[in-house]
Amino acid sequence: MHVNVSWAGNVHFKAENSMGHEVLMDGPEEAGGENLGSRPMELILMGLGGCTAYDVVDILKKSRQPLVDLKVSLQGARAETIPAVFEQIKIHFTVVGAQVDPAKVQRAIDLTAEKYCSASIMLEKGGVEISHSFEIVPEA
Repeated sequence: MHVNVSWAGNVHFKAENSMGHEVLMDGPEEAGGENLGSRPMELILMGLGGCTAYDVVDILKKSRQPLVDLKVSLQGARAETIPAVFEQIKIHFTVVGAQVDPAKVQRAIDLTAEKYCSASIMLEKGGVEISHSFEIVPEA
C-alpha cells in the first residue's frame, strides 16, 4: 500500500493513492484552512466507517439477509490536549431491509469489531474505546 501527499498551499494537502484516486485535506480555519477538504482526523473516521461497513455488508450478504441499504454514522471524541487523539468513537449502523434478522446484524458487527476490520482493531489497540449500536429500518 502506498500513498503520496503533496502540499497544495497554506494548510491544504492532496493525497493520491497508487491508482490515482485523490483526497483533499485542509486544516481548521483558525490555522489558515479554507474549507477545501476534509480534516485528516475526519479521514480516519471515514476510513473506519468504510472498513466496518464493508465487513458488515459482506457478512450480511453471505448470511442471505435481505439487505437493501446500510448507513454508518461515526462520532469521535478527542482528547482536549495535544496530541488530540481519539479517546472514544461511537459507531451506529442503520440497516435497511424488511425481515433482516437482528441477531445476524449483531453477529456481523461483532465479527467486524473483533476479527475483520483492521482499522477498528488498530484503533482499539491504541486505546480508543469503540462502541457499536444498530437499528433496522424496514424497506421504504
